[in-house]
Parts: sequence; structure tokens; C-alpha cells
Amino acid sequence: MVVFGEDALAERLAAELRELYRMRVTVVVPSLPGADRAHPTAGRARASALLARMQSMMNRAAGSGTTPEVRVMQVADLDEDTLAETGVERAAALALVHSDDETNIRGALAARRLNPRLRLVIRLYDRKLGQHLADLLDQAAAVASPGLDPAALDTSSTVLSDADTAAPALVATAVAGTSKIVQADGLLLRAVERTPPRPGEVADPGLCTLALLSSTASDPAGSEGSDASGAEGPLLLPDDDTVAAADRRGTVVLEAVTHDGPAPTGRLSGRGLPIGSFFSRRLRWSLAGLLLVVLTLAVVSWLTTGDHPLHAAYLTLLDLLAMSDPATGAPTARQLLQLLTGVAGLLLMPVLLAAVLEGLGTFRTASALRRPPRGLSGHVVLLGLGKIGTRVLARLCELGIPVVCVEEDPEARGIPLARRERVPTVIGDVTQEGVLEAAKIHRARALLAVTSSDTTNLEAVLYARSVQPGLRVSLRLYDDAFATAVYRTLRAAHPGALTRSRSVSTLAAPAFAGAMMGRRILGAIPVERRVLVFAALEVSDTPQLAGRTIAETFRPGSWRVLALDPADPDERRADLAATPADDDADNTGGLIWNPHPGYVLHAQDRVLIAATRQGLAELLGTAPHTRSATPGS
Repeated sequence: MVVFGEDALAERLAAELRELYRMRVTVVVPSLPGADRAHPTAGRARASALLARMQSMMNRAAGSGTTPEVRVMQVADLDEDTLAETGVERAAALALVHSDDETNIRGALAARRLNPRLRLVIRLYDRKLGQHLADLLDQAAAVASPGLDPAALDTSSTVLSDADTAAPALVATAVAGTSKIVQADGLLLRAVERTPPRPGEVADPGLCTLALLSSTASDPAGSEGSDASGAEGPLLLPDDDTVAAADRRGTVVLEAVTHDGPAPTGRLSGRGLPIGSFFSRRLRWSLAGLLLVVLTLAVVSWLTTGDHPLHAAYLTLLDLLAMSDPATGAPTARQLLQLLTGVAGLLLMPVLLAAVLEGLGTFRTASALRRPPRGLSGHVVLLGLGKIGTRVLARLCELGIPVVCVEEDPEARGIPLARRERVPTVIGDVTQEGVLEAAKIHRARALLAVTSSDTTNLEAVLYARSVQPGLRVSLRLYDDAFATAVYRTLRAAHPGALTRSRSVSTLAAPAFAGAMMGRRILGAIPVERRVLVFAALEVSDTPQLAGRTIAETFRPGSWRVLALDPADPDERRADLAATPADDDADNTGGLIWNPHPGYVLHAQDRVLIAATRQGLAELLGTAPHTRSATPGS
């Protein structure tokens, strides 16, 4: 694997490939000012710092003797000669994660010319440009190598952005309190550790049991995942009998991320306008009272005059609208009723005028931002509607999680989305007094601070914690070391509350690493010292699965089928790991979870599996890149 970049994302990506997927990695770091034309001094400083960290990581890898090789190169420019020197012609994948889009595009074009079969992962901020670029690169690969079968070789050009890849983890952190997630077919799946059940209790199995924790995991005197556990060490993908027998060991189960908090009070969502929102309560009561008066007068007219009920109602309406002749010479009761009906008509005219004005005002402000309703509680406060905040808001809305946004710029990127989804939004500087109060932070369930300013995020979290000490908070910070320091301090100050501090590079690295492994890889979740990999496989390409039942395909400790997609290959989503687009009208997934054990897999089916690294290598028919590990590793 080859990684080209100069910031923390390149470092985290290399570490992810090395530690989770055990791949040999070459990190290419730009060294000259041309890599950062706007700030050449800052570019050299970042490159030097990244190079130092990479060298330290390489030394640690060499000293451990169990991790693959990490090679660090410093180059002047990313051209064909440099790419050839890095070994791109023999590499399986290249990640271009430079902060400059033009540099990444130029490198992708050069790499595709050198190696048409190379898997490319490109970091771009412009999603539309990225779509066109991916298609162009795939077409270039087909032209350069006419016999190339992209589907069979898993050759692809994948374009990702930090915002798209970090948003699911931020949402999971706010909702579920964890960033150990995998995205599949629009769903967010999390790995949850369950403590050993008490005698007579049955632990919640979730979608399935992924692993048994080591016997020392719940022992205060033991070391988590200790090698001394022996046979009682962590077991990946155990069968049901093993899980039932291990009644004193914790488990790791797979769950879908959903809103499990209390039902929020107050109306928060709904794209349509309810009938009651057109008119105020006072106006509705006034209209109801006048209608009751008119109905009463019509009944009295019918009883006193002896006319037919319809004729009595007709005369009452004429009197109400001042369209009837004066009742001169008529009985006194008829004259009195005409006078009273005329007075009701005078009262009706201003009420009708007010109704028309209120209705017009409702239509005029239908596209305006909503204010948080009174009595609102149990919601998520989202601070910032920039690139990251917009994607987070979209995922929260997809999951049906109540949210209130806070944004200083009324022209921010996410304001149209908040207006379209009818999400309550507070416009104001969060550092000013009263802004978070307007978002009902004192009754909120969680706070997501994802602005581009570290100090603003930290200040908002500190103030929110002073208002509600038990509030669940997650803040976006750029620097990993600073994020760790903030997390430890907030955790020490508020031990009873959930605190998460994440840098975008840390959250984005798993998605970039999964894309480098191929479109079939959806992600990986660590379990103590071991790793489970999630992949989407075509049954036709996997002899170990074709023609067998779901129960027969399960191999404890190696792989397990979690979900099934029996749809026609031309009609289903090509990439299960892709984040649904904002304008995607149909985000419903096609996966069938917990399929019947007796279902026989057909060649056109696609399955979602959880596997160990060794088990996945067996399924894919690939040889390991490093020395074979022990079973279950």
C-alpha cells in the first residue's frame, strides 16, 4: 500500500493499514514548498513533523517484530518518476490524501498511466468533481488494459472526503457513545461490549455475537486481552453453544445504531405543515365561537318562525352577510334575530381578515428556519453547519434523531438542509450568552460540537457541562494529541458523563483504509488485541459459500454470514459502504438481517460477512502478506 500526504490523515491511515490489516505500507511525504503553495513555510514544517512521526512509527514496527514493514519517503513532487520509485507499479492500492485537490488529481492520473490495475483512493472536497473523476479514471484503466475486469479484480477509483467519512462516527458517538462502527447499506452498525449476565439472566445477543472477551477483561487484577489467558483468551465469531457455555465472560455483540433515548417533547420534524400551524390558537377559538353563534341563531330562527330548517339557515346566512331585506313588518322575534345576526356578521369580518393574513404569513415563512419549540427535551444539539456539520445533520435526520442546530453564519453550507428538513436552528455565536440556552441545552441529551474552530468547540463544551454536568458531549478537534488531553481532562472532571474528543483524521482513516482494501471491505472493528473485518462478497466469487445454507457456511473463529442481499445485481447498490447522498430519494437498504439458517445461497446473491483476517484471506483466495498468524487473529 502507498500513502501520499502531508497531514495527520496520512499518518493515521498508514497506522490503520499496518495495525489492523497488517499491510506493508510506503508513506510518501512532500518536502518542498511547491507542495503547499499558499504557505510554503508551514508546508515544510508539517512535512518535517509528519516525517518524524512516521520514522518513529517505523522504528516501533521494526522493534516489535510482529508488524509489517513501514517505509517512509520524502519527495519533491508527485510525478511519474516519483511514483515509479515508490513501487506503484507493483502496489495493490494508492491513497492520495494531500490537502490540495489539484495535487491529488495530478497524482491519480499519473498513477493510472503507470498501473491500470491499481486501486486508487483519492481525497477530494468537491463531491461532484470526485464522481466525474472516478468515472474518468475507471474508463482510463479499461482503455489502457482492454482485458481488465474491474469487478473481478476489485479495481476501483474511490473518491472520499473527510466530511463524508467522519460524519457516521460522530453520529454514533453522540447517539451510542462509541466510534467502533461499520457502515453497511445506509445503516450504522456498532460493536457493543456486554458484561457477563447475572445468574438466571440472558444477555441481549443483538444482531449476532461477534466475540467472547477474554477471562481477564472483567478481572480488575488481570490485563485486558492478556496473553496469559490461554484458552480463556478472546474468541472471535463463536458458535451458540460456546456462547451459552461461557456464562462468566463478557461478549461483543453487533447492533444497529438507533435513537434509544427518551421520546423528545415538542414538535421537531415534519416536512409538511400541519393544519393547526396555519392559524394561531386564539384565532381558531374565535372562529369556532362565531360558528357556534351562527348555528345557534339558525336553530332559534327555525324554532321561532316555524320555517323549514334549510330555509331558516338560509335566512340566517343572508342576515349574517347583510344581504337580506330589512324585516320591517315581520314578527318581533324575526326582527330581533336579524339584528343579532347582523352583529355577528360585523364580528365575523375582522376574524376572516385575520385568518387570511395569518395564512399568508404562514406560507411566506414556510421556508424560514424554525425556532426550538417550548418544552423541548431529549434532543441532540449540533454546533456548526459547515462541511462536517452538514453531513452529520443529514445522518441524524436519516436516523430519525431529534436535533437542534446552532450556527453563526446564516449563509452556512448546511442552512438549506436544515430549512428543507424543518430542523429547529438558532442563528448566533455560541460563545455569546444565551445562544446555547435558546437551543435548550439544559434539557438536551447530547452535544456535538463540530465547528472548524477548536477553541469554539471546547468553549461550547465547557459551558454546556457547567449547565448540565451529565451531558454527553463529542467535540471535533484537529490535533490528536490535543484531543487526547481534552478527553482525559473532561473525563476526570466529569467521571459520570460520557465524553468523546475526536479529530477528523482519526475518524476518517478507517474509511480510507477500507477503500484501499477494496470495495468489498466495509471496515474493521478491533476486539482487544484482535480484529474483525466486515466485507460484502459475491457468492458467485466465493466457492466456500455457493450452494450451501447459511448454517453450513458458518465457520466458528473464521467467518460468519450476517446479512443477505438477494436482489438482482443490476438493481442493488454497488457500494454498501458508501454514504447515502443527501438527495437520494430511496435510502432504504436491501439487506436481510438474520437470514434463515436453512436458506441456500445462490450465485447471484451477495452476503455481508464478519471474518478474521485469516478467514477473509481464505474466502478471497489470497495469500497473506505477512507471516501467518494464529487462528482467530
